[in-house]
This record gives sequence, structure tokens and C-alpha cells, in this order.
Amino acid sequence: MSTVLETEEHQALRAAVAALGKRYGRAYMQTLVSEGAHPRELWAEAAKAGFLGVNLPEEYGGGGAGMAELSIVLEELGASGSPLLMMIVSPAICGTVIARFGTEEQKRQWLPGLADGSLTMAFGITEPDAGSNSHRITTTARRDGADWLLTGRKVFVSGVDIADATLIVGRTEDARTGKLKPCLFIVPREAPGFQRNRIDMEVQAPEKQFELVLDDVRLPAESLVGDEDAGLLQLFAGLNPERIMTAAFGIGMGRYALSRAVDYAKTRQVWKEPIGAHQAIAHPLAQAHIELELARLMMQKAARLYDAGDDIGAGEAANMAKYAAGEACVKAVDQAVHTLGGNGLTREYGLASLITGARVARIAPVSREMILNYISHQTLGLPKSY
Repeated sequence: MSTVLETEEHQALRAAVAALGKRYGRAYMQTLVSEGAHPRELWAEAAKAGFLGVNLPEEYGGGGAGMAELSIVLEELGASGSPLLMMIVSPAICGTVIARFGTEEQKRQWLPGLADGSLTMAFGITEPDAGSNSHRITTTARRDGADWLLTGRKVFVSGVDIADATLIVGRTEDARTGKLKPCLFIVPREAPGFQRNRIDMEVQAPEKQFELVLDDVRLPAESLVGDEDAGLLQLFAGLNPERIMTAAFGIGMGRYALSRAVDYAKTRQVWKEPIGAHQAIAHPLAQAHIELELARLMMQKAARLYDAGDDIGAGEAANMAKYAAGEACVKAVDQAVHTLGGNGLTREYGLASLITGARVARIAPVSREMILNYISHQTLGLPKSY
């Protein structure tokens, strides 16, 4: 892919991450899935190289860069066939929220570990009965002396089994209005009353998904991240990076599938010429490439706006990038499988399982329909139906 719009530093980062990813690749990930293991070796090596914490503040052990750089890391790992899903959660969402809104003590406790990979944090927002409607979140926190008591349920929380803590989105009662408002809490993995149940997923990935049950989980006052009255602002500060990184995840996966299909189309010969010479094969692959490139441009715009501190502009661009990347990823994977024909469904070529995996970029962390709602309301000014 063309990198002329990127700085020399970005191009060097992209090349370095691509070289690391190439040493692991899709076979590594497939082995982990079959063994029920986690990508600890790749995670540790990426951390040692400074890739995992590239967006976190330098004074806490990070690289002092931003989402532009972190998205490059995930995209290139994905393009090699070995994406690290927890990058979306640990350094991008949780690291960003703590760096921007955490207390000095929280920053010192978490950011160096998130940066060097020795600590991992999960993120819990989705609930069984709330889905995309965060206003229906029922996980609540109430004061008990100096402590908080947190009660509720979460679903589709990635990597809780390997995370040292989970950043939970709950709600507290506003003393003045009595209304519930969002708040963020750091919940240690071994906290009493904090239970996890694995969800059996069709998606083949080393990272497992969990349902969480919080039964009066007692948390000290310092577990609250940031200002109790700024919960919504803090929450959205983490969601924009989540969308940018999900776009990177989708673009990387799409690039991986496309590269496998192009290699195959160049060498697979049924008639006189390789099948890639036939426009029925070549044109859909070219379209997939164009759509991935367009999605990447919007992702770069979103990252640049976010890193410049434009949260409103970044919100619109991040949603568009996530939408475009999800669509481009699904189409690229689908076309790659069709290009390989029967071989596209074999375990040897490793593309068929991406058919399910590609849907993640469309569905999570927010569905394409909710993004279309956002754009129609916020950008186009159309009336709401809900």
C-alpha cells in the first residue's frame, strides 16, 4: 500500500511492525486457537519494541505518540495475519482514558505496565439488555461509606481471563437530580463478587469473550477514574480510539486476505494464463484494494483529528472509518475466498475462518446501523426515530 502521505517516522514504524508480524503470521495465531493459548510471545516482543505503548505518555513509559502510530501497529500486525485484539482494549481505550482523566496515582499504577505489556486491562460496557443503547446500562455503583459497591452484568468482554483489571462502565446517581450518569471504575480481576463466564464463540481468535457478573463488588474510592461529574466525556474519550483501532483491525485483516488472494491469482493456472489475468478475478480484487485504501485514509484522518484534540471532529471521522473498514474488510475476505475457490475453504489456506472474523469489524464495538444513525443525526441533521 502507498505510504506517501506518511512521515518517514511512520513509514519506519510500519516497516518495523511488518517485519515483526511476518515472523509470527497466521499460522502462529491458528496454533494458539487450537491450543487455547494466548499470543504472549508476540505481545511481549511488541511491547519490548515499544509498539504496544506508543500512544501513551512518555513520562509513564510510553512512546509519547498517538492513535496515528498505534493504529499503524495494529494494522500491520493484522496485515501479517497476527493481529493483537487486546491492543484495541488495553492501550487504546483503557490507556487513553487513564492518561487523560486518571489520578496521578492511577497513572503511576497502570500506565507503565500497559506500555511495557506487563499489565493488561479489559473494558466492559455492553450489557445483555442494553446492547447499543448505553443509556440503558443498568450496572450501578452506590456509595457505602468511602467505598463503592458495583452491581450488574456485562457481556462480550474480551480477554478478562488474562487482564489484571477491567475498566467497567457503570452508572451512579446524581445527588442533585436523582438521575443516573455514567462513571468508569477499575475492577481488579480477583475482586470478591466479580465473576466471569466464558461465552462460546464461533469466531476463531486467541482472545476469549466473557460475560461478567458483578455482585456488590466493593471498590475503594480511588477505583473511580476521573471526575464523577464528567463520566460521559471520559467514556467518549475512550470510544473514539476504540473505533479508530477497530478500523485498523479490519483494514489489516482485509489486507492479509487480499494479499493471499493476489498471490494465488498470480500463480494459479487453469487455462493458458494465470487466473489473475481474467478480469472477473482481477477487477473485484482491485475494487477490494481501493476500498481498503479509502478506509485507511478516513482512519488516518480520524487519528490525526483525535491526536490534535478535536474530539468532536474525531468522533465523526472515527465512526466513518470504522464503518468503511468493516465493509471493506468483509468484501476483501469474501473476494479472497472466492478467488481461491475450493482452496479458500480449506484449513491449509486459512481464509475460511476469516469469513466469521471479518464480521467483527462490522458488528463491534458498534454496529454499522448505529453508525449510520450517528451520521444521519449528527452530520446530516436528520431527526431521530428513538
